[in-house]
Amino acid sequence: MYNGKTVLVTGGAGFVGSHLALAFKRRFPAARVIVLDNLKRRGSELNIKRLIRGGVEFLHGDVRNKEDLTGISVLDLLIECSAEPSVLAGYSTSADYVIGSNLMGAVHCLEVAKAHQAAFIFLSTSRVYPVKYLNDLSLVEKDTRFELAESQPVAGVSPAGIDHTFPLEGARSLYGATKLSAELLIQEYRDMYGLQTVINRCGVIAGPGQMGRVDQGILAFWLAAHIYEKPLSYIGFGGMGKQVRDMLHIEDLSELILTQALSLEKADGKARNAGGGREGSVSLFELTQMCEAFTGKRIPVTAVPETRPADIPLYITDNKAISDFYGWRPTRGITRLVEETAQWIYDNKEMLRPIFCAE
Repeated sequence: MYNGKTVLVTGGAGFVGSHLALAFKRRFPAARVIVLDNLKRRGSELNIKRLIRGGVEFLHGDVRNKEDLTGISVLDLLIECSAEPSVLAGYSTSADYVIGSNLMGAVHCLEVAKAHQAAFIFLSTSRVYPVKYLNDLSLVEKDTRFELAESQPVAGVSPAGIDHTFPLEGARSLYGATKLSAELLIQEYRDMYGLQTVINRCGVIAGPGQMGRVDQGILAFWLAAHIYEKPLSYIGFGGMGKQVRDMLHIEDLSELILTQALSLEKADGKARNAGGGREGSVSLFELTQMCEAFTGKRIPVTAVPETRPADIPLYITDNKAISDFYGWRPTRGITRLVEETAQWIYDNKEMLRPIFCAE
């Protein structure tokens, strides 16, 4: 069990990391909670004052540089949230950053955990699953979305979603490949050095505080486009907006990570899926309808039939394994996510304008 002493959250000024750091400080007021971040993601700098007000220490550093991680004298738990999270990373730019951040950064974090014999909780991604298998799923086309058919060509998928036994052989994007590589190394460090390790393959994470972009953080991005009246596009799969993702509320994720920290005796190094599940799923077309209803605005949405590299028509998380193991399940649905995220944007509309309206 995490003893409430010192926790380091890498990528800790980002959307996920900052929420987790503040959640730990609220749960363990006497603990030393440190975040490390290189502030590359635009908008992450806005979280620094909020973190400091919450009693969290901020270190400006980069997981790619192992020296930036060596100045902490005592460490009990490391939560690895740092990432280049774009599935498009490396397609039109160098692969150096995504590999350096997601793979070598994870190695540097593991080395620090090993030096302190600290527990290690890793936020991986559903993008470890190969694109080909996800694109070969049997789908049923409904009026507003794609749905999973009863019968599927591969194991690890049902109408409830995709679980951790889904096939892993094949190409998946550099983002997914680096995260999967990190997972394998985590398992080796656990076996060789006796570390307590937890791996969470997260689907889409969303909620207030997310500086969404077209390639990552789609719910906040879609809402912001309506609020600031910027045009949108349904890209790929015929340009109908029927592609589906499940959305996990950041507070549900925070509750899961706290549960894992308080039950580290159960940490077995196995990867389990964590997401919003079938109840938390939404298509882009449905999300547009929700945004229109909440904002009262209707903006142009262009159809772009051509599908981008590494894109998939549907991903829904089957949470059964992680729910059975930890007794956790998401409780905040898609409607609440939309309402709370929209309200956060409205409450900070002028401060967020340069981020959401940047060309």
